[in-house]
Amino acid sequence: MLRDLLKRVSGRSPKARAKADELVGSGRSHEDAGQLEQACECYRQAVQLAPDHASAHLNLGIALAALGDEKAAAGAYDVVLALDPGHAFGNYNFANLSFAQGDLSHAEARVRAALKSNPDFPEAQVLLSSILDEAGDTVGALSALQVAIHLKPTYAGAHFNHALLLHKLGRLAEARAAADSVIKLDTGNAEAHVLLDTILRDEGFLVESLEPVRRAIALAPDRWDLRSRELFSLNFDERTDAETLYRKHKVFGETLERTVAARFEGTHTASREPDRQLRIGYVSGDLCVHPAALFLIPVLEHRRREAFEVVCYSCGTRSDHITQRIRGLSDKWVDASGLTDAQLAERIHADGVDILVDLSGHSGGSRLAVFAQKPAPVQVTWLGYLNTTGLTRIDFRLCDVRTDPPETASRHTESLFPLPWSQWCYQPFIHVENAAAAPFEKNGCVTFGSFNQPGKISTAMCRRWAHILARVPESRLLIAGVSSEAKRAAIRGEMEQAGIDVNRFAFKPRVNLAGYYALYNRVDLALDTYPYGGGTTTFDALWMGVPVVTATGTLPVSRSGASILGPLGLDQWVAADVDRYVDVAVARAEELDEIARLRRSLRPQLSASGFMDAQRFVGDFEAALRRMWVLER
Repeated sequence: MLRDLLKRVSGRSPKARAKADELVGSGRSHEDAGQLEQACECYRQAVQLAPDHASAHLNLGIALAALGDEKAAAGAYDVVLALDPGHAFGNYNFANLSFAQGDLSHAEARVRAALKSNPDFPEAQVLLSSILDEAGDTVGALSALQVAIHLKPTYAGAHFNHALLLHKLGRLAEARAAADSVIKLDTGNAEAHVLLDTILRDEGFLVESLEPVRRAIALAPDRWDLRSRELFSLNFDERTDAETLYRKHKVFGETLERTVAARFEGTHTASREPDRQLRIGYVSGDLCVHPAALFLIPVLEHRRREAFEVVCYSCGTRSDHITQRIRGLSDKWVDASGLTDAQLAERIHADGVDILVDLSGHSGGSRLAVFAQKPAPVQVTWLGYLNTTGLTRIDFRLCDVRTDPPETASRHTESLFPLPWSQWCYQPFIHVENAAAAPFEKNGCVTFGSFNQPGKISTAMCRRWAHILARVPESRLLIAGVSSEAKRAAIRGEMEQAGIDVNRFAFKPRVNLAGYYALYNRVDLALDTYPYGGGTTTFDALWMGVPVVTATGTLPVSRSGASILGPLGLDQWVAADVDRYVDVAVARAEELDEIARLRRSLRPQLSASGFMDAQRFVGDFEAALRRMWVLER
């Protein structure tokens, strides 16, 4: 019917057609200037003069879509395809609109029609890739991108999507190469540098990731989230000194607090009665199988419900059995993954949260811009990031005196609030029996183990491990959790350069929880990393009967291992500084009787300690919250 109508009016004069062409040109000029309303008016006049002018209808549709009038835009594209069903750009733009609306079936049909008319259409191949990826066809999505790149090798957008998809598929080496291609083609693309930073992190190159994130910051200096990424990675760099890192955090906080107003400060109307029931809000993107969730669970399980009500704001997209467990332990659960910082702050304020607890800091998925708006009268950071946030609008940082002794208070924008025993309360994710005997009793040689995340394994750490292996004859090293071949190659290269035979160390990829705990049964003693030491992995090792060698430093993350070992009477396993780390490891590896004894005694010793006394910990934790509430009245 639409086509018949158009045929009846298509016999307009050449003069009218010329005028319509002129109006289309004017409309494009308005579009280029960002004047979409004026552009639409030009296109409407053009289609009135020449109803069969497909380009006028197409441009009208594009401008309407840009204005957000999707229904009218679809109508304009309908006219284009009624005039010319094979119109490549008409089909392509209609596919784009349908994809944005979530209509994958129509979007795919339209983009395939565009490609049928014009097979050499790289932009359509990129769109097809996005549609197929959304539909779950990653193989087809990857193939479409490869075609787009073949058609247009200089198409930076295609290379970027290619890198994204390869990263999603876990093909990290290829993803890194693709990201490098984007940067070569479009050096000023901040997101390409951010993507390279992400890939390097996932490969286990945290220190190396500083270079691309700094390039991204130079290109987008107002992006506070990029500065947060830099702060996190600096904790992994041995060249970082505590005072410099503090100053960088302080600058970050000042920048964020200049940008984001404390719009809720002074607007809290809830009773400030010191002994009333308090509503505690926890904000995290890691309420799943993650260390933050592991340490939060006891707080939720053992809390005094008559004194503390809990709201969990889940900002992550991952969900598993731990997510469901935490949700069940909460009085209220808010899926905040789709909320902007402003929306989440408004929700927290409307919920009447009394004390808001940040569980992430700068460790990833940060929502510090929410805290900058001061949606709760008392704000606290705990657990996820062992350092200051840099924000003055976060009032307290929960810690302990071993990771954060009193003399470090000057390097915090928050007030330090140490818990009496520890800032951690440990419980394993699952129950796995530990071996009754140390592996050396069967193997005839000592086996060291590394269980920290690959990003903590620096070049300098590899060299130290090589020195340990060289000084402990016949010893072996098991390096768990390293799946990236690039990271394995880097570690292997350092070991071989130090003269360590490749048969003396072995890699294990990431495995499930049961497999992870079982790996501890294959090692005699664990080697901590530096400067970013282990927390959960140190507890896991002790739980499995494996003692840990660690070194202390000037950063809180460099004192986490010592803060766990010291209260258990294991100070002899702690090097006073990293220069003595190798000597301590070698000396402890020679004490085979002690290793055998600890295999049998560490689990009961840990179980009987304050680290696993949930009632005691939660009592201390709740007393701290109550004291903060009183102090901030």
